[in-house]
Amino acid sequence: MAQAGLVGGALTVNWCLEVLTDFLKDLNEVQRNAVIATKGPVMVLAGAGSGKTRVITYRIAYLINNEGIAPGNILALTFTNKAAGEMRHRVDTLLHKGSSSGLWIGTFHSVFARLLRNYIDLIGYDSNFSIFDSDDSKSLIRQSMGELNISVDAVPVNTVQGIISRAKNSFILPAEFHSNASDYNQQKASQIYELYTRKLKENNALDFDDLLIKPIELFNARPEILAELQDSFRYIMIDEYQDTNKAQYLVAKMLGAKHRNVFVVGDDAQSIYSWRGADISNILNFQDDYHDALTFKLVENYRSTGTILKAANSVISRNQRQIKKELISHRNEGEPLTLIEAYNERNEAEKVGEHIRTMRLKQDYEYRSFAIFYRTNAQSRVLEDIMRQHKIPYKIFGSVSFYKRKEIKDAVAYLRFILNERDGESLLRIINFPPRKIGDVSIGKLKEFAEENGISFYDAIRRAEEGGFQARLVTALGSFSTVIEALKDLAESGTVYDVLSELFNLTSIPLLLQAENTPESLARNENLQELLSMARDFSDHNPDNGSLGDFLENISLASDYEETQDSDNYVSLMTVHAAKGLEFPVVFVTGLEERLFPLHCYEPDELEEERRLFYVAVTRAQEKIFLSWAQSRYQYGQQHYCLKSMFIGEIDASIIQTESGVLLSDRPEKEKPVGSGLSSSKGYQPKMATPSSPFAAADKSNLSKSGLRAGTMVHHALFGPGTVLDVQGTGAKQKVRITFRNTGEKTLMVQYANLKIQS
Repeated sequence: MAQAGLVGGALTVNWCLEVLTDFLKDLNEVQRNAVIATKGPVMVLAGAGSGKTRVITYRIAYLINNEGIAPGNILALTFTNKAAGEMRHRVDTLLHKGSSSGLWIGTFHSVFARLLRNYIDLIGYDSNFSIFDSDDSKSLIRQSMGELNISVDAVPVNTVQGIISRAKNSFILPAEFHSNASDYNQQKASQIYELYTRKLKENNALDFDDLLIKPIELFNARPEILAELQDSFRYIMIDEYQDTNKAQYLVAKMLGAKHRNVFVVGDDAQSIYSWRGADISNILNFQDDYHDALTFKLVENYRSTGTILKAANSVISRNQRQIKKELISHRNEGEPLTLIEAYNERNEAEKVGEHIRTMRLKQDYEYRSFAIFYRTNAQSRVLEDIMRQHKIPYKIFGSVSFYKRKEIKDAVAYLRFILNERDGESLLRIINFPPRKIGDVSIGKLKEFAEENGISFYDAIRRAEEGGFQARLVTALGSFSTVIEALKDLAESGTVYDVLSELFNLTSIPLLLQAENTPESLARNENLQELLSMARDFSDHNPDNGSLGDFLENISLASDYEETQDSDNYVSLMTVHAAKGLEFPVVFVTGLEERLFPLHCYEPDELEEERRLFYVAVTRAQEKIFLSWAQSRYQYGQQHYCLKSMFIGEIDASIIQTESGVLLSDRPEKEKPVGSGLSSSKGYQPKMATPSSPFAAADKSNLSKSGLRAGTMVHHALFGPGTVLDVQGTGAKQKVRITFRNTGEKTLMVQYANLKIQS
């Protein structure tokens, strides 16, 4: 009986072990080896579509079940709540419901906020601290600027907020930032940063960036707390490691220093957020931090065809800063990529729409199968117009429809009011756009003045000096009415383009957005410039009946279009940044032109990030890729001739076909359209770009050997006025280092920078 019991016990143990490891059968060999490598530092380089989330969740399940690790000893850090929720759900599915209870899994911000609630009293805060959102933060910055007598006109609040945020993400505290502040904006921001930090503490508040840096301050001040947490978090896992900034890198390294069971998953080839503070060096240098780290490369792609991956591999291989790997497809080779070559952006959008209609009719694709990517949000406008005209349902992701964007609605409100001064809603919208410090109290008094005198609200504005208002308000209202009257006069004889261009000139709205120099403000300016391009296109093509009223009617019809028609079957439109992590059967990558995609690249690191962004775009596709470019495009209100993106040329011509089905490698040279070098085409005379546009060709008179030297005052269309610090190199590779008044120091390629020498 005793022996039988032993045999039965052995069988039971073996059966349990088999159950515990049974779920690993779903993994390929490399994934499985990464999951069971539970001792010491590990880096998993997970190529696009290779199952990175699966590896993390299976590893958590393996630690809990096979190695008996308590969930509370596991810390898993993600970048989104969605990713954290998905991981927790998968762990519960792999094991049994509730297995993830006690597991520390969440975003960096949420996990560290939870930690700080327990320990922040040790560094002078109460545990019931407030977390200030972006608006709260701006309000406190504005208060700080007021106390320091720093005008928001001299340094915009958004600019200051961006500078402080970038400093915190790099774990640069006020004292260090102050000692290294170079240009005007940084010097002012350093004063504000110091006072803002004090005010946050007075309010017992943290902003979002503090949630990353306060744990580091805590660990430095109280090493015993760090030791306690190191013992608690014996296993640390980090998703999307290529997206971590310096603060995230430091706090994770501190927490994992004792047990060194640090497991990171990411893909250096998909590092596309440097503008948000992400530092690709964190993943590239992982083995420098952990010399004994094991590295696993997940290269088996379960998403895309072989042809799509061949294109992606060939492009990303051009980057110097990378960890070499090459994706392998688990699918068939698939069909070649198709190159769409259009004569302008409208023709490009028409061709995209036609391919969608054809594939739906002939290959039974649903609308939801298609995604259209673009480099900048402003490019969505023409694509949206075509989708509406051809009744193709669509949805914008990561943004709102072009005509619903705030800056567009603000600019259009000016045009509406110019046409109809009884439009009170438009008037209220524009009276403080740009800011004129006309508050609600003043507006209320103006309305009372209008009612008492039986006049319109706008008449009250024009006659404000009769109402006994403060001189400052009268001056502001007078300035506003002067702009309106000038535009009304111009609208009687000028084109829509003339009116909108003069609006931007009189109000300086684009310049104010450029001066903010934040990703958001620059994107808003791009949208306004796209509206200007739309006005120019409208004026050029409607010389006889292109009235302001007609233009506004077109916008109204577009704005009222119901994008998704109450259905989930629609074409997805988005920037490539918004596409990361998604996948679609058919993908269109549009606007593949030099200085658009890649976008304004002046430095090798910038170009490499653009190439990684293109890699992300291509690897979103499961079955089919269309690459498109336009030979001309309205930009900044002018028509510009374009060069085909270098990225197209970095793909093997034998896997790209024309729309007629001819492989580029088989196309006779004489049949190849202009694009790789428009100006060299026989008989081709491009229309030169205007000097005011950052897309303009460089003015050769400015590029002479003696034209640029240290001390030369120059102007750049995007960065504004600046002073040359030094000139490096000669000819086509010549670079110039400039300190710009509003945006700091930058190094630019002279042949692309379109610098104007200021006398």
